[in-house]
Amino acid sequence: MADKTTVEQLLARIDQLESRAAMRDLVTDYCHGFDRGDFDRFLAIWWDDCIWDIGPPFGEFDGHAGIEKAVKEVLWPVWRETHHLTTNLRVRFDGADDAYGECDVDCMGATRDDVVQMISATYRDHFQRRDGVWKIKRRDVTMHYFNPIPGVEMSPPSN
Repeated sequence: MADKTTVEQLLARIDQLESRAAMRDLVTDYCHGFDRGDFDRFLAIWWDDCIWDIGPPFGEFDGHAGIEKAVKEVLWPVWRETHHLTTNLRVRFDGADDAYGECDVDCMGATRDDVVQMISATYRDHFQRRDGVWKIKRRDVTMHYFNPIPGVEMSPPSN
């Protein structure tokens, strides 16, 4: 005889589905916020006591002040434009209010001096829910490659 699903079990499954959607939105808002220069959108995904470990050559940044320094003083001054594409988000729950995610990212960008770069990395996130809201507590970045693409120009299509 099959086990009967209880209301509590169904509510827990619905909560996980809604939570996964919230985490997917955080991953998306990271990309859109950074690529579109929308710092408020970018900052909104992080808890104020977060850690963003970008790894070499950039380093680790703590809290909202660290996020602001990383974005406004280290990264945005270098890039004319970026286009992040994340995929393969996999989430594992560790209780109702903690979850761990992993996704891959490819980013095409052009530096201020017009050098096109291709970056591939993996993001490992600790998502945490506080007062009903999911945000990123920690993001660790593992770079797979970070290479210039000689002779390539990023320009809009001509009409």
